Amino acid sequence: MAEVLLFHHAHGLTAGVVRFADELRRTGHTVHTPDLYEGQTFDDLEAGVGYAQEHGFTTIIDRGVSVASELTDDLVYAGFSLGVLPAQKLVQTRPGATGALLFNACVAPGEFDSAWPDAVPLQIHGMDADTIFAGEGDLEAARKLVDGHDDRQLFLYEGSRHLFADPSLPSYDEAAADLLTNRVLKFLVAIDHGSEAR
Repeated sequence: MAEVLLFHHAHGLTAGVVRFADELRRTGHTVHTPDLYEGQTFDDLEAGVGYAQEHGFTTIIDRGVSVASELTDDLVYAGFSLGVLPAQKLVQTRPGATGALLFNACVAPGEFDSAWPDAVPLQIHGMDADTIFAGEGDLEAARKLVDGHDDRQLFLYEGSRHLFADPSLPSYDEAAADLLTNRVLKFLVAIDHGSEAR
């Protein structure tokens, strides 16, 4: 089974993020859900982003990198929105990643001064009319990252909700979240089979 390091979004480590992790755990995968906000959660997205700005995005990323340093190298890195920052940095700068799952965000690879590793499969998920994902450059970065690579996939869902896979938030979309989860589980099975073949 795969081992996943999953980073939460700007609301913090919500019950919805934990529930998503539990869905993956139920199928046998190991999932780590570190709290990058040190116990803080926010009902309002802007307040959560404000917390990250106050402490510094570099600090939030460094907290994620620190957690990874205590784990095996053979990880699938995953993140929701803000959590994509440490997840993507780790894929691009820490050797050994077996896969990546980027939800609701994508950073241009050049932001981390290193290219995306050729052997690391990727899924990116977001809504096509999300003003954050589709309107602030993330979708464009995602398309560039997957273009020309059979093992990198971009999944667009119809709608404008940002954190649509978190059942503890008003933005939750059950149908889209179920489809995302099914795609993620298939991705993790494929990674597990690939590791067995090596």
